[in-house]
Amino acid sequence: MATSDSIQRARPLLGTIVEIVAGGAAASKLDEPVDAAFDAIAQVHRLMSFHDSKSDVSRLNREAFDRDVAVHAWTYRVLSTALEIHRYSGGLFDITVAPLLQRHGLLPGDPDESFSPAGPSSAAGCIELLDGHRIHYRNRHVRIDLGGIAKGFAVDQALAILRERGVTRGVINAGGDLAAFGPQPERVYVRNPANFDRRFCEVAIANAALASSGRSFDLVRGTDRAGCAIIDPNGRSPVRAVAGATVRAPSCMIADALTKVVMIAGEQSIALLRQYRADALFVLESGDVRITPDWQAAVRFAA
Repeated sequence: MATSDSIQRARPLLGTIVEIVAGGAAASKLDEPVDAAFDAIAQVHRLMSFHDSKSDVSRLNREAFDRDVAVHAWTYRVLSTALEIHRYSGGLFDITVAPLLQRHGLLPGDPDESFSPAGPSSAAGCIELLDGHRIHYRNRHVRIDLGGIAKGFAVDQALAILRERGVTRGVINAGGDLAAFGPQPERVYVRNPANFDRRFCEVAIANAALASSGRSFDLVRGTDRAGCAIIDPNGRSPVRAVAGATVRAPSCMIADALTKVVMIAGEQSIALLRQYRADALFVLESGDVRITPDWQAAVRFAA
């Protein structure tokens, strides 16, 4: 919430409403940093959109098997991180599931009917990262979607710009993927996966990021969504066992990606969470709640 020494702005970006609160200075000194942060988010949107035919993602999906494709440094960084998490998660985080998302009507366009996942090593084996921010696909049928990680990266970039421009505290919230920095913790309310009109719990984050995923809605904002856009690459179908997950991590890009792994693997993702210094709260389809040990004391459940 904006105060006498802060401003609050919102814009439609990344397929949601992005809100930025910046504070610690007079409003006249905060407008430029906030505008620059929104510009960074808009650039990530242009670079990594599956829907935009001019984006890096679309160019890769059209051309990267036939020739090496140079992409923006940001796109290259996100791809590199996505492939790293793919390896460490045993293939559960997989950006090459775009054809499966198309088959389930979760992405536009006709799916490549010849697409057949190659198993846990498919993304790592099919996408080659080259010098000069160039990318090559080793398989003609590869199609990527960065929707499971790019929004978190956009939040991180916006936060970095606010800090670079001298803003001392702020919150960036992109439809439930959020990051906060400053001297005081920020309280965040998480929605109930069984009844998203109600608050489920409250958590505090300080100089950290939070991301949430759910089978049919956004856990933080409570936005209704028709169907789950998280695909289990092993079962090749939307996830079933976990109803919703929230992850806290040092960066929003990492938190964003890890929510998908938690949604697929549940408690089996704990070792990976520890590797990235992350914590998670997730709700099973049965209604049972699981919280990683280091986060239990920080979560306050609604009455």
